[in-house]
Amino acid sequence: MKEKFFSHTVCNVIIVVSLVILSLVATAGGDSVSVFGAKNEALYNGNRDSRKVTLMINVYWGTEFVLPMAELIKKYGFTTTFFVGGSWADDNGDILKMLDADGFEIANHGYFHLEPEKTDYNKQRDEILMTQKLLEATLNKEPVKLFAPPSGSLSQNMFDICRENGYKVIMWSRDTVDWRDKDSSLVYRRAVNNMQGGDLVLMHPTAHTLQALPDILDYIKKSGLILTTVSDNLS
Repeated sequence: MKEKFFSHTVCNVIIVVSLVILSLVATAGGDSVSVFGAKNEALYNGNRDSRKVTLMINVYWGTEFVLPMAELIKKYGFTTTFFVGGSWADDNGDILKMLDADGFEIANHGYFHLEPEKTDYNKQRDEILMTQKLLEATLNKEPVKLFAPPSGSLSQNMFDICRENGYKVIMWSRDTVDWRDKDSSLVYRRAVNNMQGGDLVLMHPTAHTLQALPDILDYIKKSGLILTTVSDNLS
């Protein structure tokens, strides 16, 4: 009798836990409670009713590829958003000014690439606001208040700080994983396969991403899509 009761109890516990996990998974990515307990207020795509797409270029390294990528995008008559790390921006102010002069959007990627989930409130606040102050001083204007969390890491502290300082947290709908897979054909396929309006495509300044970029831009143009900034994509 005791064994039957124990078995029944264990089964009920497993069912309840499974339902909770399924509920979390089903609601992930929207305005929901995530697995780490923070209310997920991140944006994963722009306006799905538009023809606008964005190549989110996150920059902490690959300096030699930043301007060649920008020049290609400009050649096609497009623009996009560069999310820059503060420590990188501090060493590359001239590149930032050139990107800004050419109409590219410059946004915040944290100062030292610390993952929000592993960072306390004060350090996370410094990550965002130190980068903001640096961009403002370099570009002589208030930077756009968009924050792309390093490694896609999220935390309640980060969301609270962003909300308090007027920032939108930007994730992505497509990831080229170009930091890991050094294959231009793979970068191309991940960027454009079933691409649709509102897509935010994550990439980095790498040799193989630069190699894939002309084909990606050709695809966007031939598909009647418009490559634009994150801010414009969200509108």
